[in-house]
Amino acid sequence: MKKLYGTGVALVTPFKRDGKIDFKGLEKIVKHVVENKVDYLVVLGTTAETSTLKKEEKKNIIECVKDINHTKLPLILGIGGNNTEDIIEKIKDINLDDFSAILSVSPYYNRPSQEGIYQHFKSIVNNTDAKIIIYNVPKRTGSNILPDTVIRLANDFDNIIGIKEASGNVLQSYKIIEKKPSHFSLISGDDFITLPVILGGGDGVISVIAQGFPQEISKMVSLAKENKVQEAFSIFYKIINMIELIYEEGNPTGIKTLLSVLNICNSYVRLPLINGTSLLKKKIQNHLNFINQKII
Repeated sequence: MKKLYGTGVALVTPFKRDGKIDFKGLEKIVKHVVENKVDYLVVLGTTAETSTLKKEEKKNIIECVKDINHTKLPLILGIGGNNTEDIIEKIKDINLDDFSAILSVSPYYNRPSQEGIYQHFKSIVNNTDAKIIIYNVPKRTGSNILPDTVIRLANDFDNIIGIKEASGNVLQSYKIIEKKPSHFSLISGDDFITLPVILGGGDGVISVIAQGFPQEISKMVSLAKENKVQEAFSIFYKIINMIELIYEEGNPTGIKTLLSVLNICNSYVRLPLINGTSLLKKKIQNHLNFINQKII
């Protein structure tokens, strides 16, 4: 497959008031981002609240997104966890024909050593032909995949094609970019540092805010890839406060609140997450009005 470039979107899972999946809302989201120039979609990532989805619900979400996307954009599927054997079984149990790669988070809670992380991904790769994108998000997993471990995995396994790097540490991204093989993509997993990561040689972003502003984020990323720095930052500075707002009460609570203000889907989440407050909704609405007056 070609390297992943540009703007990927980490899709949410919309819910109805009764907690059931809102497939009409999911359809609106997918159409919204596909029609507004994003480059690929990430299904069942962290932002999709996968930890509270049942097996059958996940299958239904996959089929829904596939039907709506209709092969327009590449699809990435989240399959990760802290039980290596279970992940291997899940990968074997699913038809991956319509997916370009699997996004697999580093084991959480167990807090493995760097060698443990290496052996975890080695075991996955040795049991599938699927392309693997590593997902490093220390604030959720409790452990950080260090650059040396990333480079070791990238050099040892051709099927490990990239990393979604969400440590929030630009220097860590740069250390990977400096030494990574040519087939390997460094993808920002943090909306705040997407531009410095791309300008330093990164390949794009798997974004949360792009769900609300797909056209703007796609344009910003494209400008950065073209080294049009001022133009890219002019877009970023107009939405930086909104990025802060969507994380003020956690993810995906914030982005769902924004999507509800945009009349794309409801803002309901599942416990142990709670819905965004009325204050957050008001802040987002007010800032959206400001953005609509200013943004390109």
